[in-house]
Formats: sequence, structure tokens, C-alpha cells
Amino acid sequence: MKVAGLDDAGRGPIIGPLIIAGVLIDDSRIPELVSLGVKDSKLLSPSARKRFEDKIKQTVERYDYVELSPDQIDLVAHKAKKLQRLNFLEAKAMAEVISRLKPDIAYVDASDVIAERFAKHILENLSFQVKIVSEHHADSRYPVVSAASILAKVRRDEEVSLLRAKYGDFGSGYVTDPKTITFLENWIGQHGSPPPIVRRSWKTLKKLHRNSSQTTL
Repeated sequence: MKVAGLDDAGRGPIIGPLIIAGVLIDDSRIPELVSLGVKDSKLLSPSARKRFEDKIKQTVERYDYVELSPDQIDLVAHKAKKLQRLNFLEAKAMAEVISRLKPDIAYVDASDVIAERFAKHILENLSFQVKIVSEHHADSRYPVVSAASILAKVRRDEEVSLLRAKYGDFGSGYVTDPKTITFLENWIGQHGSPPPIVRRSWKTLKKLHRNSSQTTL
């Protein structure tokens, strides 16, 4: 039986893309992932995640990614119905990965507070039947999801590194990071608008932009 695991990286930051990653493996080889010691990517350092990445890619049968840009995220945040915003966008992206991997069963880390609803949204975007196991914290329960979690985080780390090289050091990209906030304040102050790598629909950015406009009056 072919088993897939899917997870995301970069759902919360105000800067950079949201990455969905999926892996496909025969269920008979799942013990090999266990032997590797894969775990939730949030529990690993960047260097450890990178070491795991190569081993995971050598072990699984296939892997796949979808990258959601800040513009795509903003579009659903501004225009979609409440239940068709980021959770729905993620479900659609996961369906895209599942469509390419073609598993018999897919384990996904649920983004929706109602895990069953997240599974339903994924199934609505699939053209074939597959069993979806949608759970919260699936990345710490199922090795296939842990593996996907690591691949997603490594891919996002790489994308963020490219953005830093182009735009400067903006810290972690999270609104809780003072360096990120300072970067945004300075950029908006100099250019009058945020850089294209930013999710404009995030409330923090709207507040910063408003404060900057008032300062220049």
C-alpha cells in the first residue's frame, strides 16, 4: 500500500511563502523512516533538518512541493469567504500534491481547528478516491508526516535565505521578531509601501503602514 504524508511550513510568518510538502512511500518501508529518527521539523535545528532531507529523499519513493506566494495568500484573505481562506487554500494545495503522488492513504497535519473539515476540503479538490487521515500534530505522530514536515521546512529555509540575500536581514519573518518589525518599519518609511515578499493581509502590516502614513503627515 502506498502511503503519503503531508505538512506545511511558513503558515504564520508575515514574510515569505507557505510551503506544502508531501512524501510517498510503500507502507513496508515506513520502519526505515522510523530508523532514521525523523521527527517534527520544529524540534530540529536547521542543520539537522538539512541532514535529514537527503536521507528522506533517498528513502521515500517520491516527494513533491507546492509553494504559495504572499500574493496568493493575500488574494484568498481579501476575497474568499471566511471558510475558504487560508485553510481552504492549504487544503487545495495538499490536494494538488496528493494528486501527483497518487497514494492509497494520505496522512495530513490538519490546519483547520476542525480536522475532519480539513479532510473534507482536501477530498473536494481530488478527482480520485483516497483515504485522508487528518489530525492535529500529525507531524509528531506519523513518520511520513514528520518526513514531509522536514522537507517543507528545509524548502522554506532555502527560499527565505534567497529573500534575505535580495532584501536584507529581516530576521525570522514572524511578527513577534523585533528585527522583522524594524525591517518592515524601515522599508515602508523609505519606499512608502511594503516589499512584495510580505503578506499584506496580515493585521500587523496594516497597522505599520497606517502608522507610517500618519508619521509622514
